Amino acid sequence: MMKLKALPNVPRWAVLAAHAVPLIVLPSSIWRVALTFGAPVARVDDPTLGLAAYQLGLTVLAELLAFLTLGLVREWGEVFPRWLPFLGGRPVGARGATSAALAGAFGLVVLTCWFTYVVYAGVGEYSPVAHIEGPLQETLLYACYLPLVAWAPLLTAVAVAYRRRRRSLTSTSLTR
Repeated sequence: MMKLKALPNVPRWAVLAAHAVPLIVLPSSIWRVALTFGAPVARVDDPTLGLAAYQLGLTVLAELLAFLTLGLVREWGEVFPRWLPFLGGRPVGARGATSAALAGAFGLVVLTCWFTYVVYAGVGEYSPVAHIEGPLQETLLYACYLPLVAWAPLLTAVAVAYRRRRRSLTSTSLTR
């Protein structure tokens, strides 16, 4: 069985949830990269360099943000890595990290609701449904994007576990 790296006092479910986040973001990233490089996952009427840069940039950003969830269960979520300028070796503020994670989760809920509305209402020329040419492409779109619905709840759960763990660590060190 594969061992997932995490701090020893992190609940197993939180470790699994944190490691699941980058994996649930991956299908939508693969879909965007495939679209960018001309795979028949959807129709692109006027492919431009700007559109390709946007799609690849969004993919990189989404994966980087997803990987940040791992910081809530690993050492670099408690102490900034030494290689970071100005911050390296300093402790990560639990309140700041939790607030950032929960703000991100809220943003994901908003984006998920908006994307769901856009897809089902077929709003505008940028709606993915406007560029789908058949049931196979539609199924592929849903299969790649539906897992993203779990991102916000998983991030919220891991952030709450992080805050509880950091709070209990602080209270334990204060009582010694």
